Amino acid sequence: MIDNLETTSATSVQTRPGIRLAGIRITPAFAAAFGVLLVTVIALFTAPYVGMADNGDFYRIIYSNGLYFNLPDYDSQYFGYFVKQFGIFQYFNENSTMVVSSQSLFIKLALHLNQLLFSKEVFDIRFQAAIYTVLYVAAVYLLVEAITLKMSPKRGMAVAALAVFIFGDTGYTAYFNSFFGESLVMVTMMLVFASWLLIYRKRYNDYAMLAVLLVSTLILTTSKQQNAPVGMVIALLSIPLFWVRRDKLFRTVTLLSAGLMMFAGIATYLNISKEFVNINQYHAMTRGVLMESENPEKALQNFGINEQFAILKSNTYYDQYGTVDVKSDLLEKEFYSRYGFVSILKYYMTHPDQLGSILDTAAESAYTIKPAAMGNYEKSAGKEFRAQSHFFSLYSSLKEELAPRPFAFILLWMAVIIGVYMPSFVSAVRARDFRGMQRLLVILATMLAGLSGIVVSIIGAGDADIAKHEFLFTLAFDLITFQAVASVIGRGLSAKKPLPAAPPVLPAGDYSSLNKGVGA
Repeated sequence: MIDNLETTSATSVQTRPGIRLAGIRITPAFAAAFGVLLVTVIALFTAPYVGMADNGDFYRIIYSNGLYFNLPDYDSQYFGYFVKQFGIFQYFNENSTMVVSSQSLFIKLALHLNQLLFSKEVFDIRFQAAIYTVLYVAAVYLLVEAITLKMSPKRGMAVAALAVFIFGDTGYTAYFNSFFGESLVMVTMMLVFASWLLIYRKRYNDYAMLAVLLVSTLILTTSKQQNAPVGMVIALLSIPLFWVRRDKLFRTVTLLSAGLMMFAGIATYLNISKEFVNINQYHAMTRGVLMESENPEKALQNFGINEQFAILKSNTYYDQYGTVDVKSDLLEKEFYSRYGFVSILKYYMTHPDQLGSILDTAAESAYTIKPAAMGNYEKSAGKEFRAQSHFFSLYSSLKEELAPRPFAFILLWMAVIIGVYMPSFVSAVRARDFRGMQRLLVILATMLAGLSGIVVSIIGAGDADIAKHEFLFTLAFDLITFQAVASVIGRGLSAKKPLPAAPPVLPAGDYSSLNKGVGA
């Protein structure tokens, strides 16, 4: 296996690769960040504006943050059209918090900027998009800086171009012009990945990067209730950072950080409201267990549920004319109370055929960046209902079309990635190089975070709205694959290369004879 080849020689390598343009030195990190910024500004802030239509979920987060739908025909635009302006409550807001999410912090910040610079009565969502864009561009900069740190300038610029191609895709950035939590997930997951790699690279101050890792993980974990396992995964795999430095302060801060991440994950899980538990629980059975079973009545017997509930197979919680009142005492007593996440997980483990089937169903949507259900244009743009933008979306389109669909491919991809980076990890373990171990650990943490999105989705909610629920996996897939491809471009899979051997030291004595024949 090729290893330790990201650099070529002491004379041709720069610690920070870059090229000079008009006398200005441009690094790959700057080029990637500028490229993503340029594409995003064109897509989101120039007409026709690109955004994401509401699928009916926006009300959960905007009412409690002082916003409301001020268009008379807003309901008719669900799924079809992106709406960029909303009303701002002028008097007492009686709406209680429906979803506890770190996303509210960014909505409130955008609202304050809007009131300061634009209007106190109308909120323009582009203020929120501007905040996310700035943070996202910074995250891209840190990511490319970590990966190209010791590459040659040409190879570094090739990686920068790849970063723009993948992460500048409007399939990702269109989320900024919406109230979907995926926008915050995207920014914070990239910051987690980049800051951890920068600690591995020993680039920038370790305390500063640990702070970025901690804050990003806390925001990521609390941004969506399904992200509760993410904080726990990162907390456990970040513990070896304790041995990266010997100073007591860093080790103390590292343990405290891991503890906070774990606490955030547990608190997020415990804070899930009863309503959302019922919604997900309903879908887990009707759009999961029952839908995948050839004998729904027998499947219900495994949970001690009346066989008559088999009629709910394939139903959704939001069906306008449902078979039964989903909020009734009957369902609460005879249905919801009979099963939960653990019992469904146990059921799938004892029915591997159904588990394999639903995993393949999940894999069908595991590479979707931009859900097909939601349109990207305003109604005033004159596009058809649910029309989607194709501006700078080649990567998301290719990924959607070409990615293999069986879940077995995901397992194969994981095995290949781990196999590629395992030799350098084993070498670091043998050398007790805890900093050198961090690259594989961040990759594993990102993999498991992504997989948690799939597992929580299918076991906790079946296939309901699965494309959006698996967003964290598709992002994790792109971050890790980008890292792997960049390593190949950089001609190596290790950040370090042994220095050339020093010339032999000759013993003391008379060396005048060595100069014979040498011109003055």
